Amino acid sequence: MTPGTTPGTTTLSTHVLDAEAGRPRVGVPVRLERDGEVLAEGVTDDDGRLRFARELSPGVHRLTFDVDTPFYPEITVAFRATGDPGHLHVPILLSPFAFTTYRGS
Repeated sequence: MTPGTTPGTTTLSTHVLDAEAGRPRVGVPVRLERDGEVLAEGVTDDDGRLRFARELSPGVHRLTFDVDTPFYPEITVAFRATGDPGHLHVPILLSPFAFTTYRGS
């Protein structure tokens, strides 16, 4: 369970890694949305990570990363929270002309 949360909740974090430089991307603005409503915003820390303080309700959510690479000004990743308790982690591996994402742990 994530520290500071109650049992039976779903929490979310992300991690942005610069694949070209081989290090975390610091200071990337990230926005969490559901149904067009902004639920939370934050910036990646010195390790390229961001943990959202709010719990997720079931449904489709979107994370938008303002990465400002030569080709991608932003990346939006849609994912589904099922309502099952636990933690969702959505990492981004970023290079100037490509990105990869997956469900992390």
